[in-house]
Amino acid sequence: MKNNTLATETFSNRNMHYFLDFKVAENNSNYIRIARSDQQPDQSYVRSQVVIFEEDFHFLIQAFASLFKSVIDKDQKEVNVHELREARIQHQKGIKGMEPDLRPREKLLARGAYVLSDAELLALLIGSGASDLTAVDLGKQIMGSIGDEPSRLAFLDADRLKLFKGMGVAKSCSVLAAVEIARRMYGF
Repeated sequence: MKNNTLATETFSNRNMHYFLDFKVAENNSNYIRIARSDQQPDQSYVRSQVVIFEEDFHFLIQAFASLFKSVIDKDQKEVNVHELREARIQHQKGIKGMEPDLRPREKLLARGAYVLSDAELLALLIGSGASDLTAVDLGKQIMGSIGDEPSRLAFLDADRLKLFKGMGVAKSCSVLAAVEIARRMYGF
């Protein structure tokens, strides 16, 4: 790969020069390199850098957001990087944290739709959960609210679906559209 830099920004402050590069590694993963070059009295430079790979971008953004929020709202408990890492690990315990053969999409592709529970099928329609629950958890909540009877989905409307945390207009419309397709297929 001749030039693996997709974008770059540079700026200086006296004898300190900063470089922010968005790059592609040899394995095609994206990363950000933040470098600082300090000019020494003998006119040489000392360079330091940090690299953040794509899978950690959201972690870096969360860290900055927490930092800025703690500066704005001094009364709020400060969140440290360790707590953010723990939150990230908890988040990964969601569907992405599951064994691949237990994830609804992968399970459907490998073994067929008939092996999925009603909640897992609903989760595939919903697509994603909320900050503290997976799409499968959300599917289980919705199914539980109708007595775990898939036919009762036909009696839900968007307003009722939106009462569930994580269900907005788009997700509700996906469920309602699937119910309507079933209605038309079976003429009820």
